[in-house]
Amino acid sequence: MYRNQNIRLNLLDVLFWGGLIFWSIYVRVRLPLNASMSQLFLFVLALIVLTPPWVAPLFAFFPRWSKKIWYKELFNRSQDGLSTAVAALVWTFFQKNPLYLGPWILSAGVGITLAALAFFLVNTSLVTLVIHLSSGTPWKEIWRKNFKWLSISYFLLSPMALLLARAYETPLIGNWGGWTVLLFLVPLYYSRYYWDEKVRLEQAFDTTLEVLMNALEAKEKQTRMHSERVADIARDLAKAFYNDEAKAQEIYRAARLHDIGKIAIPEAVLLKPGKLTEAEFDLIKSHTKLGAELLSPARKVAFDQLVYNVILYHHERWDGRGYPEGLAGQDIPEEARIVGLADAYEAMTAGRPYREAKSPEEALKEVQDFSGVQFDPKLVRLFTVLWNQNPIWRDREAYLAAKGGSVSPSTLPQPSSESSLPSSSEPGSRTSES
Repeated sequence: MYRNQNIRLNLLDVLFWGGLIFWSIYVRVRLPLNASMSQLFLFVLALIVLTPPWVAPLFAFFPRWSKKIWYKELFNRSQDGLSTAVAALVWTFFQKNPLYLGPWILSAGVGITLAALAFFLVNTSLVTLVIHLSSGTPWKEIWRKNFKWLSISYFLLSPMALLLARAYETPLIGNWGGWTVLLFLVPLYYSRYYWDEKVRLEQAFDTTLEVLMNALEAKEKQTRMHSERVADIARDLAKAFYNDEAKAQEIYRAARLHDIGKIAIPEAVLLKPGKLTEAEFDLIKSHTKLGAELLSPARKVAFDQLVYNVILYHHERWDGRGYPEGLAGQDIPEEARIVGLADAYEAMTAGRPYREAKSPEEALKEVQDFSGVQFDPKLVRLFTVLWNQNPIWRDREAYLAAKGGSVSPSTLPQPSSESSLPSSSEPGSRTSES
């Protein structure tokens, strides 16, 4: 039934719950995209159960200390207070309107679950909105990186708020319920530890991959910023293809890693200035499978299937004459087709010792000539539209200058497959059998 709202908190109650809320905010976990997550929601939900609806929002707003800029601190306090107020209204509704299933009263369980859901939706929506407005990061990307992985543990923990409230109402130790509540802090701290380790693990993966990419670029100085330019082209092409910012960001991340397998190719082969033998060229082509194998420990932890599709299949061709599996047409994953086109354009405009760099206009014409042969015709049409908008990646020298200085590819060695062993990533390979 709906509980009596004329509850008076004494000084000990105020200090105790205020201290718990202060502690939860102090040990909050930093999230990847300019946000943080704490167990504040558990303590304010417990207060919603114990006190009148107006009490918990005040506790969510006041007991904290921060050196942040005043308007950021005001936003944090306000969104926590608002989220708590909405959750309190949901809980109150179910206490005033009892829900039954046969002989069982479900009001408390359903009420706390939906109150937790209301808190989560209001809180994450407001934070996501502010991050989106301040940084331009797509909504889906913010949700994926900051909150998607948190949601399951959040809802699994939510019923504990009801347990905290009931424990406080029914003292088991020393005639004060606070002792029992304090015992619950041990498992709660370890759940917070899980959140923290999950964030650190993803950061460690990102850092490790950045180190690997830097090592690869150190091995192949002539392809400086190759992966970054390919990723920028692929992101713009993905935006045009999907009309989805979050999807474009996923493909951008995958494109940054598309050549990661080359880290396992011996330098003697990778940097060979002369013509490659057929065996050496086969070794170069193995970088797709090597890359997928290299990142296999991170499958389902840091990367989804899209990343592996890009790494493994970005050298497949529309006509089925690519590698490693000879996929053709629609059988090639869309993300791999996108990165494959971006990779080819970047390679053509970068130049090689055995072939001068093509101008942006020449490279565009070659891409168009190989529409339906090497490239997806729809992607070629979209690429042409983007190219005519004169994006920064259109001209390689301009791109390198904008990113921090240019480099002359003609002075640096590059493995050559020449005409006998052409790369299927470069449209000039009209007779490619690979």
